[in-house]
Amino acid sequence: MIKRRKTKQIQIGNVKIGGDAPISVQSMCNTDTRDVKQTLNQIKELADAGCEIIRLALLNKDAAEALKEITKKSPIPVVADIHFDYRLAIQAINNGISALRLNPGNIGKRENVEKVVALAKQQNIPIRIGINAGSLEKNLKNLDIPLAEKLVKSAEGHIKILEDMDFDLIKVSLKSSDVLTTIESYKLFSEKYDYPLHVGLTEAGTLKGGLVKSSVGIGSLLSLGIGDTIRVSLTENPIEEVFAGFEILKALNLRKHGVNFISCPTCGRTQIKLIDLAKQVENRFKNLNANITIATMGCAVNGPGEASSADFGIAGGINEGYIFKKGEIIARVPEDKLLDELEKQIKISLNM
Repeated sequence: MIKRRKTKQIQIGNVKIGGDAPISVQSMCNTDTRDVKQTLNQIKELADAGCEIIRLALLNKDAAEALKEITKKSPIPVVADIHFDYRLAIQAINNGISALRLNPGNIGKRENVEKVVALAKQQNIPIRIGINAGSLEKNLKNLDIPLAEKLVKSAEGHIKILEDMDFDLIKVSLKSSDVLTTIESYKLFSEKYDYPLHVGLTEAGTLKGGLVKSSVGIGSLLSLGIGDTIRVSLTENPIEEVFAGFEILKALNLRKHGVNFISCPTCGRTQIKLIDLAKQVENRFKNLNANITIATMGCAVNGPGEASSADFGIAGGINEGYIFKKGEIIARVPEDKLLDELEKQIKISLNM
């Protein structure tokens, strides 16, 4: 049982962050925010996949103006991602966003920061201070200290700006593309502050490599009780980020979200197209809203036995397979009927 670090609770739209709230899964649209229809379509797809908070890049005033319609129609809270231009932050708040992602030290004069913070405070809009290793302040880059410490110092500087203005609706991220640096920066920060943390790696990479790095980095921090929201940043369709996020949380027993899929690796006993079958099982039941485990096993020799803890499963044979439930075989069917029979048995059991 993982004991989570106790953090100050804030709220982004209807999603509670920190404290005893569940760890939430976030993603970011890769659409042009100015394209309202395309952006809303992607938000809906992500929400259907389980995404709980969505972030949008604001490049200019037109993108900020598009938020007026997007925030009204979005099924999940919208976070505006802004760099440097305080006017975009004000426009975004006025157009209905639920949170900002910006670094107050990067948006110019003190009076401009005060304008943003005053409006955010008035409308209870949290600000995520997003520290990235690749965009540290010049004075910190030249310090002769580890990179993780530089990330924390950068966060401290931005936090002080907000705290001096009596603003504490703060969430923080300290991301690097290096796993160990990321882990160390979050650990160091957690020793000093109780602000909620958004955890992830930046520029993690494409689906395979990025997923491994993110799983190691995010998983390590979550296992230490560190992290209140997560994003698995991948150079891929953002739906994959959402799926990966929940899989990491499920692996650590931190969230239950839909079906838990297990399957065995192939070996010389396998007489069925196991790789294809496992993918088909996952695709068939990925949107099933039930906290059950489904197994896809290569053979009947040890399939039902090894996966006896699964609620349902398939064990392969020669051009056929067996449907089992809690380790007990309940049906024997041809290979091309396996998925339909599995679905039938699941529906019967769940009274669907």
